[in-house]
Amino acid sequence: MEEEYAELFTEDVKNALVDALKDMKEPVEGYVFVDSSNTSCQYCNVTIKFMDFVRQASPKGRDGDYLLKIKLFDLTKDKEMFEKFDVKRVPTVAFLNGKIRWSGAPLGEEIRALVETIVRLSQNESGLSPETVSTIREKLNGQVKVEVMVTPSCPYCPYAALLAHMVAFEACKAEKCNVLSDVVESYENPDIAEKYQVMSVPTVAVNESVEFIGVPQEENFISTLLEKQS
Repeated sequence: MEEEYAELFTEDVKNALVDALKDMKEPVEGYVFVDSSNTSCQYCNVTIKFMDFVRQASPKGRDGDYLLKIKLFDLTKDKEMFEKFDVKRVPTVAFLNGKIRWSGAPLGEEIRALVETIVRLSQNESGLSPETVSTIREKLNGQVKVEVMVTPSCPYCPYAALLAHMVAFEACKAEKCNVLSDVVESYENPDIAEKYQVMSVPTVAVNESVEFIGVPQEENFISTLLEKQS
């Protein structure tokens, strides 16, 4: 598996990551959840290695350490952290106390969404419109779970992933943290893909109901979350 992704760990990729992450301003903490006892977790090791690779491509802060901080949790000894973040699948990569996550390895095209998410968290800027931010603060008060079904080769999926992640970010900035944004790698989680009868990606489900095939427009996405909030 690691040999298959050897092209991820080249100097060219490292340089591209350094360039993409150079605008980070404040530290960002990420979490990687794996299960070393699960021999069927094909992507656990490459996810650990890649997230450390991204960490080392991030700028260094005033303390001389990288701005991207990564904490590794293994189910064999960190079960309480899995429970705290409600993580049930490995590998999972999470940010914002678990409200932003990838269920499955954030590789392929999803690297773009991963990097942009890190930068926006670091800058404390979601990039959403002022109208969307206001709506999230004033009207989005119920619980919402967004699942974005993706594949590593889908060039449009990162846009849907980033939109969902940034809504979760703004909900936390509003001190509600009532939106869970879960980007689900379809090949690694075929049971979820089957549940939603995913034929093309991105497929976006809100509170376990498929609402969008393709990348939703920001305004339509927020309207749907308001309708579906519980």
